[in-house]
Amino acid sequence: MRRDIFQAIADPTRRAIIALIALHAMTPNAIAEHFATTRQAVSKHLKILTECELVKPEQRGREIYYQLEIDKMKEIDKWLEQFRQIWESRFEQLDQLLASIKKK
Repeated sequence: MRRDIFQAIADPTRRAIIALIALHAMTPNAIAEHFATTRQAVSKHLKILTECELVKPEQRGREIYYQLEIDKMKEIDKWLEQFRQIWESRFEQLDQLLASIKKK
């Protein structure tokens, strides 16, 4: 079952997991050490992130390491870009309005 990326990143724990593994791959146990929750709860979050293809498990010997899938993160960024342009335009309009008020 493939889940929606935005549902996956809506959860603060999953966002925190993404931030943790952004720099280097980690095992579920190493990830779980950063949370006040069970290893099983972290595994559930990792399963959802894997189903969304935001993280990728890699077997290394007896351990499984999870790493961030940068291309999927780029999909999120691309979707957000349309809103970033709107926000920047509105901020520019606000700057112009404030400048005109300041001149008066």
